[in-house]
Amino acid sequence: MRNTTTTITKTVKLAAELRPSILRLSRHLRREALRGGGSSLDAQLLGTLREEPGLGVSELAEMEQMSRPAMSAHVKRLMTLGYVQREIAKGDVDRRRIGLTVTRTGTQYLRAVNERRADWLADRLAELGSEDRTALDRAAKSLRLILESSVQAF
Repeated sequence: MRNTTTTITKTVKLAAELRPSILRLSRHLRREALRGGGSSLDAQLLGTLREEPGLGVSELAEMEQMSRPAMSAHVKRLMTLGYVQREIAKGDVDRRRIGLTVTRTGTQYLRAVNERRADWLADRLAELGSEDRTALDRAAKSLRLILESSVQAF
């Protein structure tokens, strides 16, 4: 029993230590999206639509855990910027169904944001020694597992 308690205590301590760093890192990466004139949410939505073209506003809202009216406003904004367009879903039996797709302009914006984020992070990683980078490589795999298990929980 003591071993289980020790493991739980260490796990909670690790979570408390990781959380602030992950949040601050996320904040820095969000700022890189702002430098391109958009928002982190813009990049997130464009990324989702790039991975799953043809989603409707309701589906996108559900995936991103937002209200439909809020998502509708975001989509309208992305359409005004020329990043997203509506089109009849190809291969869908219901020809009335309209899906969302990322435009060439949206793809270019998303690519630029991803490059800025990757460059910012690569610059910081380059300042670390090889042991730290190796440790982060292992940690990245573990973080992906955490994220995959949380997605499955929804």
